Amino acid sequence: MTFEYAPALESTSVVSLKDQYGLFINGEFVNAQAGEHFATLNPANEDHLANISQGSSHDIDVAVKAARKAFTTWSAMPGAERGKYLYRIARIIQDRSREIAVLETLDNGKPIRETRDVDIPLVAAHFFHYAGWADKLEYAGMGNNPQPLGVAGQIIPWNFPLLMLAWKIAPALAAGNTVVLKPAEETPLTALLFAEICQQADLPPGVVNIVTGDGSTGRALVEHPDVNKIAFTGSTEVGRLIAHAVAGTHKKVTLELGGKAANIVFDDAPIDQAIEGVVNGIFFNQGHVCCAGSRLLIQESVYDQFMELLYDRCNTLRLGNPLDKNTDVGAINSAAQLARITEIAATGDAEGAHRWTASCAIPEKGFWYPPTIFTDVSQANRIAREEIFGPVLSVLTFRTPEEAIEKANNSPFGLSAGIWTEKGSRILQVASQLRAGVIWANTFNKFDATSPFGGYKESGYGREGGRHGLEPYLKVGV
Repeated sequence: MTFEYAPALESTSVVSLKDQYGLFINGEFVNAQAGEHFATLNPANEDHLANISQGSSHDIDVAVKAARKAFTTWSAMPGAERGKYLYRIARIIQDRSREIAVLETLDNGKPIRETRDVDIPLVAAHFFHYAGWADKLEYAGMGNNPQPLGVAGQIIPWNFPLLMLAWKIAPALAAGNTVVLKPAEETPLTALLFAEICQQADLPPGVVNIVTGDGSTGRALVEHPDVNKIAFTGSTEVGRLIAHAVAGTHKKVTLELGGKAANIVFDDAPIDQAIEGVVNGIFFNQGHVCCAGSRLLIQESVYDQFMELLYDRCNTLRLGNPLDKNTDVGAINSAAQLARITEIAATGDAEGAHRWTASCAIPEKGFWYPPTIFTDVSQANRIAREEIFGPVLSVLTFRTPEEAIEKANNSPFGLSAGIWTEKGSRILQVASQLRAGVIWANTFNKFDATSPFGGYKESGYGREGGRHGLEPYLKVGV
């Protein structure tokens, strides 16, 4: 018997959208110098949401000057006082969590139950966590009397818009820095709402500045001579450009880039639990996750059983309106990203892999891609090597732990990995040989504000989160 879920739509009445948004500089919303704007769309139905200001190099310069001026007083403020502002921001985020979650879903396309139950609680948790560190920096293991760097330039992606903002702004402020942040042009709305939260929290003007725009705006921020620190999350290609741009300068840099994580299932794994972990690992947030478990490695002896159960489970996934609380898979963030997913997945067919697609209806409007699994995949296939950043899973097999480790490490990336087995000794033995920054055991995509996150190789360098996330924003060893 098949059960149908009645629609359970979250109301959008809690969100009040403006027709047009300015830049947030020195504690106020101001017009961009050139007066240019671009549209942000709802990816689920392609409806126009708002017009966003296109920041220029002039606007970046004004924002950096505001941040530099504010740094003098913010950095001199006792850590306990800075912590009070962070605590206040965290509480306001909790108070406005429903509004923020709905706005994030409208602008990003991810299911409301993800923004409501994962993204926004983690955002508040990061501000709470770093509020606690603000007056304890000398105990963070970063040397005696660690000092802030100055002005931090931060560029965030569209897949977790407000969470990536929290990952960057919270530790920067706790350490005594001021910030100029550029959100992704596809998803600027929650960053602009955060600017309102800064006003509501009475954060001193200039401590946080938010300049919206496209890649040229981000480039102006990276190249500004009075920025002391660059923090970037996004593609490996852009990360390379940033690394070249700051080479030879005084700027400190952290880069959190792409991934192609291996999710390794051994023959003694808890199968039902592993099925859920694999599904969550690749189809959470439509696969728009840098640490997504996009390569599934299954031990040959359980391959047939596992794949049969995986197909059955994926056929129960509900794709559709992201504002419906029953939705498992929401909309692809943009037409450009949908085209990229489609193009790379097509190479799987061309290179001889076998495609399986979940049986779900595709809405007529919006940007959608159904959960897709490729089997008979070779390590040389493009779908097994490039980050697709969509709901596409490549499946490979192995016979021995040594083969699994070799295949898992056969990637230019090194951000994350998963291990599924009942043996603790095997978990430790395999994990010690995987070249990945984050390794989950019998779970996947679990995050905590107290735990560091970051990768190796083409997945970037530096760590965000936890005590380790303070280090990139401090002068240490002085």
